[in-house]
Amino acid sequence: MSKSGALRIDVPHEAPARAPLVLASLIVVAAVANLNLSVANVALPAIGKAFDSSQTTLNLIAVGYSLGLAASVLYLGAIGDRYGRKLLLLLGTALSVPACVLAAYAPNDTVLVVARILGGLSAGMAYPTTLALITALWAGPGRTKAIALWSALGGGISLLGPVIAGALLERFYWGSVFLVTLPLAAVALVMALLFVPAHANESAEPVDNLGGILSVLLVAGLVLAINFAAVPDQGDLVAGLVVIALVAGASFSWRQRRAPNPLYDLHIAGRRMFWVAACAGIIVYGSMMGSAFISQQYLQNVLEYNPVEAGAAILPLVVMIVLVAPRSAKLVETRGARTTLLIGYTFLFLAFVWMLLFWGEDSSYWQIGFAYVLIGTGAGFAGTPASHSLTGSVPVRRAGMASGTADLQRDLGGAVMQSIMGVLLTAGYASAFSAAIAASPESTNVSDQVQSELTKSFASAEQVAQQHPEYAEQIVAAARQSFLHGDDSAYTVGLAAIALGALLIFFLFPHRDAERELLQGYYTEDSAAATERPGGRKT
Repeated sequence: MSKSGALRIDVPHEAPARAPLVLASLIVVAAVANLNLSVANVALPAIGKAFDSSQTTLNLIAVGYSLGLAASVLYLGAIGDRYGRKLLLLLGTALSVPACVLAAYAPNDTVLVVARILGGLSAGMAYPTTLALITALWAGPGRTKAIALWSALGGGISLLGPVIAGALLERFYWGSVFLVTLPLAAVALVMALLFVPAHANESAEPVDNLGGILSVLLVAGLVLAINFAAVPDQGDLVAGLVVIALVAGASFSWRQRRAPNPLYDLHIAGRRMFWVAACAGIIVYGSMMGSAFISQQYLQNVLEYNPVEAGAAILPLVVMIVLVAPRSAKLVETRGARTTLLIGYTFLFLAFVWMLLFWGEDSSYWQIGFAYVLIGTGAGFAGTPASHSLTGSVPVRRAGMASGTADLQRDLGGAVMQSIMGVLLTAGYASAFSAAIAASPESTNVSDQVQSELTKSFASAEQVAQQHPEYAEQIVAAARQSFLHGDDSAYTVGLAAIALGALLIFFLFPHRDAERELLQGYYTEDSAAATERPGGRKT
């Protein structure tokens, strides 16, 4: 209440004081998480050779960061809403430093997986908080523009990771790619400390710790179960992980419907604009990250690009995201989120069709680059409306929930799609190589141990080829064909997911005028609810 006794509703201004410096600080903090997310992909072949890693382990190294981030983001977002977003921002950025150092100097691939998960947990503190602060500090068209810049530059910086990592791998060892963000983390800490406001529309409600723990178990169980699904003799482990995910999911839903201060307000999550946008974003970012994960290995393993060439090959994707995202923000304002999302999905669908038809053993760079142009255009158009619809559907005091869900779009989508596509790559590769061995006239000379090594991963097959130079050409040729068989399976599933997402948007996401009416209705409902809170004040 104000001194005069009138009700005071705290709402964000169109832009905070020193808005350019605040936004730049948030983007630099997000850049630390984004770079750490993407640098591993281009190093996977080198890591596989260094540790003789299986394809499943390489999948876990690639997905570990997303796993740590996706599993923790809802819980940490609620903690930031309650105890201070700036504090969580600083803690997460600071903790990324030891996680990067541990990854860079990991003595084996198991430690590297742990380091990647730890890095994801540190990013879970910092990265979602950046969007929560944008939601809390900006409003109206200013918020849309800020989200567009955050999305475009964040995505662009993320996809510069392979370029930087490739350059480092040409001169240094594989672990150098994990050290690249350390100077940026120092800059991010200073900027966040100086320019980011300490408090902005934070919640006074206690944190639902039980709900937080259940959300971690749900996401971790789901992602790990997918990753181990293709590993021989791990059926009991996969079954156990599935049970954990199902029990945690059911318990989480039960808890959120009964908790006085739910971690994840299912009433808000049930709003049509919220859940459709969340699903749409998961598919967009998941397909983009999954294709980047597979394609970096394809470029090096099949086309024999060196790390610099493989990293640079993805630049068209980066350029298109940066160019298209600001136009996406204008399109959201003029034509609505639904139209903008569908345009993005059309480009993504065409990209996956192109990869299935034109990516093979002898593909030229124009065929590679054009697919990346399509992916970047699609993600650039679809990313902004997905995040905008989420943040517009929640009250400001629940900004952590919106930003956590927006982050889940990227990281749960990335973790799930990378896991599914990685499992299909692993299974398809092993199946095709086993068939090639069975069809070979030399099959009787291949021991079970050698066959296990050949079907474990492309890197392992290359090592076997070096040990048996008389068969090296046949082994590498079979490995390339087997990899192509596996990645076709992965891209097919990605294409199906994009088609499903497009249908969901087309039939369930509201047109522009209905969208605006829904958003106004949500705002009215949330404002009324705020007057009923203790003290009559919206926090």
